[in-house]
Amino acid sequence: MSNLPNKEKLIRNFSRCHDWEEKYLYIIELGAQLPALTAQQRHPNNLITGCQSQVWIAMTLAEDGTVLFAGDSDAAIVKGLVMMVFSLYQHLSPQQIIKLDIKSFFADLELSQHLTPGRSQGLEAMLRTIRARAECLCMQANV
Repeated sequence: MSNLPNKEKLIRNFSRCHDWEEKYLYIIELGAQLPALTAQQRHPNNLITGCQSQVWIAMTLAEDGTVLFAGDSDAAIVKGLVMMVFSLYQHLSPQQIIKLDIKSFFADLELSQHLTPGRSQGLEAMLRTIRARAECLCMQANV
């Protein structure tokens, strides 16, 4: 996914928003940039449990050892959150994903305070699932 902003650009763009309405619009705009999933990627195994919305996240290991992400959601804001998560994990190996604490990133943006409890729980479920799948990718690669 080449259209992902990096962490610094995400922070910069987020800080340029004057209020939370603009921040939500930016999150929705990010989600609109997610490429469509294939039928194979929309498999029930890629469905995230613990989200109120339907969220699919597919992860594969690239030849260079980094993780490739694909995802989608039936909710616009959640789709944007998926894109934000992918932006933070882009170009990382499974081991780096396991070690990275991105909860602090979302805390710095004060995102948790402005999401509904259901969306906050869904975001947490996405992060847990990605970490667990990264652990599986490590085991598959015997790392």
